[in-house]
Amino acid sequence: MAKPQKAGGAPEDASKRDGPHPIDIYVGSRVKLRRMILGMSQETLGKSLGLTFQQIQKYEKGVNRIGASRMFELSELLDVPVQFFYDGFAGRAKAAQGFAEDHPGESVMELVNSPEGVQLCRYYSEIKDPEVRKRVLDLVKSIAETEGDGAS
Repeated sequence: MAKPQKAGGAPEDASKRDGPHPIDIYVGSRVKLRRMILGMSQETLGKSLGLTFQQIQKYEKGVNRIGASRMFELSELLDVPVQFFYDGFAGRAKAAQGFAEDHPGESVMELVNSPEGVQLCRYYSEIKDPEVRKRVLDLVKSIAETEGDGAS
């Protein structure tokens, strides 16, 4: 039987890996992100799947791998295509191979992976008036520019 392949094509020895596989961690973080955007608790998601909130925690941390049928159930419950859980992973793997420079998508992912960022996105998306949305965006941009100038 052939050994699993790494992203670069070289065989990977799973027995030498410490901790969860990076894709399991990434997929788990995407489950958590979507759950938080929907304002759903781990307990609620767990009950919908017939699991405990501890099992959901393990999925979200990548400690427990999510099987194909469970991934399908999650995509339906969280109202996203299965691909959502993998979106952006290839770019992260390639970025890690280069120099340690900031990439434009990193700050966005940092934002949406924070509780404040999730709340900001959720509440912003609830604003229906395009003019109000534009004013909120202008306000945030103005604050960011002021912060960038070194003002406190």
